[in-house]
Amino acid sequence: MGIMSWLVVGLLAGALGKWIMPGKDPGGIFVTMLIGIAGGIVGGFIGGLIGLGGVTGFNFGTLLTATGGAVLLLFLYRQFKKNGAEPPAGD
Repeated sequence: MGIMSWLVVGLLAGALGKWIMPGKDPGGIFVTMLIGIAGGIVGGFIGGLIGLGGVTGFNFGTLLTATGGAVLLLFLYRQFKKNGAEPPAGD
């Protein structure tokens, strides 16, 4: 896929990921795009491991894979943020 395809798929997947998992997350359009691109990488890697195929071009399967990866990244970010927000005990 070309860079423009990654940007478009990233923006769409990031926006869909934030729509599926609404909440207070940092960033605007660029962070959304980065979440979607990273989601495509993560989703493609996991899809390849379990035999579903990877990110192969600008198509519906790629968008679903990238969106699934974006949702996973948002979930992990929120879990990390929730656990890291507590003050250290004993100080």
